[in-house]
Amino acid sequence: MIKVVAIVGPTAVGKSALGLKLAQKFNGEIISGDSMQIYKKLDIGTAKDTPEELQAVPHHLVDICDASERYTVKDFQQKARQIITDLSKEQKLPLVVGGTGFYLSSLVNNLNLGGKSDSDPSLRKQLMTIEQAGGIDQLQKMLQTIDPKAFEKIDIDNSRRLIRAIEVMKTTGKSITEQNNGEKWADFYLVGLTDERQKLYGRINQRVDMMAQNGLIDEAKYVYDHRDEFPQASKGIGYKELYPYFDGTADLETCLSEIKKNSRHFAKRQFTYFRNQMDVDWYNISDDNNYQEIIEKNIVNFMEG
Repeated sequence: MIKVVAIVGPTAVGKSALGLKLAQKFNGEIISGDSMQIYKKLDIGTAKDTPEELQAVPHHLVDICDASERYTVKDFQQKARQIITDLSKEQKLPLVVGGTGFYLSSLVNNLNLGGKSDSDPSLRKQLMTIEQAGGIDQLQKMLQTIDPKAFEKIDIDNSRRLIRAIEVMKTTGKSITEQNNGEKWADFYLVGLTDERQKLYGRINQRVDMMAQNGLIDEAKYVYDHRDEFPQASKGIGYKELYPYFDGTADLETCLSEIKKNSRHFAKRQFTYFRNQMDVDWYNISDDNNYQEIIEKNIVNFMEG
């Protein structure tokens, strides 16, 4: 069976750095499991690897879409599975690296993402009208009422996922979290990185400051100027929080603080999702200075098993 290693965990914990080292050691290639790194020209706010890092190891599913394009979980699942299959034939180790929980779950669990039977275009249009009118709070309350399980497990700040979860529940009467798994098609070893909360939060804050120094404001202004054309990307953490600054209704420091706060909340939700939804082998990067060596040994055992 195809062997795949996935590196998961909260934002800013060091997934990308570990992925690069493991890819170089095990003749691997990296498949991004991030829902924002697919977009061209959005580099800083999405925390893409540097151009040098992208050249050091082959990367897949990075810079594959214009920000105006719609990209779904099903798109990711299909593309990632094909890449993994091809890499396996070339005797290379596929390394899926990213923190978008539902993306990883769709791949690892081979989720049946449905079709016409759980779609209602007219309902979706109504929900999108609510969202476009600034009613994400209303969508959140709606989902919490009809599907509290999904409310706890999906990214409720992502209006597209809110709308999809409501649509599935209202159309089928079943939670989007209860989608059937398909047959097992690959053997996954899930490496989870975590850290003490205050240390992780400190790294998140530092990362945001570095992003601001490296051009985040200009990148966010580009998204702001095209926000009607970029329906998914315009709602990303790191961009939307700067809109009040561009509107002249908030100062820059306040907006950067909001990015830090939302990133910390997102990191907490990421950890909760991976811990509760997937079979992850967790490594606390502060508890063991040799965690990378241990991970490498466990990957060898996984590959030989």
